Amino acid sequence: MKIKPFAVEEWMNAYETQAKYNIAETCVYSVSMNELFGLCGVDQQAFLSEFTARRLTYGDITGAASFKEGVCRLYKTLTPDELVTTHGAAGANHHVFYSLVEPGDRVISIMPTYQQLYSIPESFGADMHIMHLKEENGYLPDLDELRALAAPGTKLICINNPNNPTGALMSGALLREIVKIAEGCGAYVLCDEVYRHLTQGDEWSESIVDLYDKGISVSSMSKAFALAGLRLGWIATHDRDLLASLLSHRDYNHISCGMFDEALASVALSHSDTLLRHNRQIVRENLAILDDWVKSEPRIHYHKPQAGTTALVYYEYDLDSYTFCKRLLDETGAFVTPGDCFEEPKSMRIGYANDRQDLVDGLNAVSRLLRTLEAEGK
Repeated sequence: MKIKPFAVEEWMNAYETQAKYNIAETCVYSVSMNELFGLCGVDQQAFLSEFTARRLTYGDITGAASFKEGVCRLYKTLTPDELVTTHGAAGANHHVFYSLVEPGDRVISIMPTYQQLYSIPESFGADMHIMHLKEENGYLPDLDELRALAAPGTKLICINNPNNPTGALMSGALLREIVKIAEGCGAYVLCDEVYRHLTQGDEWSESIVDLYDKGISVSSMSKAFALAGLRLGWIATHDRDLLASLLSHRDYNHISCGMFDEALASVALSHSDTLLRHNRQIVRENLAILDDWVKSEPRIHYHKPQAGTTALVYYEYDLDSYTFCKRLLDETGAFVTPGDCFEEPKSMRIGYANDRQDLVDGLNAVSRLLRTLEAEGK
């Protein structure tokens, strides 16, 4: 099977370890096990004593009950038997396409977004249609454009909320309009929701699975819960036919998730309010730092994120984004992601939810490169 190179991941794989200031990271600042137990008020020794007495079998093939119950509390309408556990959200997205999309199926995806949402179905032979999100529309879907694309028989509409890389957030009202369009053509709606709950305001984060019987929510422990090392995600849907297909295909490539991953995730999800409150504080305080920096740079602009951990920041210098970002890394040690990875030229994706001092130092390093470019007459 041929598939396009995964631009973001290839960039990260090639250069991330060389960074002095990593402001490309998209997770909230990761917690250690010690910090997790401390934040959750859980007896670490009792947990480890109980776990180390277990035999290391495959565990619960369809997912530990405590983990699935914890995930369900993040939704309004979900039951544990409507969940399929996966190896991260990357595994979840891939598994949905692997289980659902056949050659010739009409699939619609937004762009910019995580490349999985269009390159994987395209590689499976889907009839792909791209809906480009526009800065002047706040990177929100144009409903008229979506209606025009959503021809009868459309198999799947792929969205990402909150959006990576822009930080745009679709309201519940907008999601309901997308559901109406999907109902009109009989399509499933896959929503990658890995940044859900990381809002700048205190509103409830709507999920597509709570709004639509053929909605598919994909998420994980990586971004909002700062536990990427667990490599644990899930697919949530009410659609029984899809659930049967997901479970059938899962037998070929998955078997089960790790017992230890699920046990730690269960601890985190049993105290999800505490962890999310902690992580929202990080994204809110750090976004204020990024926003002040953008305002201070006359040849930099962005549409301020409403949620998530990333921002798409545009620059007004005569360099393509790969050259810009490589020079930034080589000359200052600051690491960001080229906008061209998302087909957004003369821009960079900045992850602002990592270590606060790294963010400050990394932005100062970007400013130093900008002064150099100005001296060069760029």
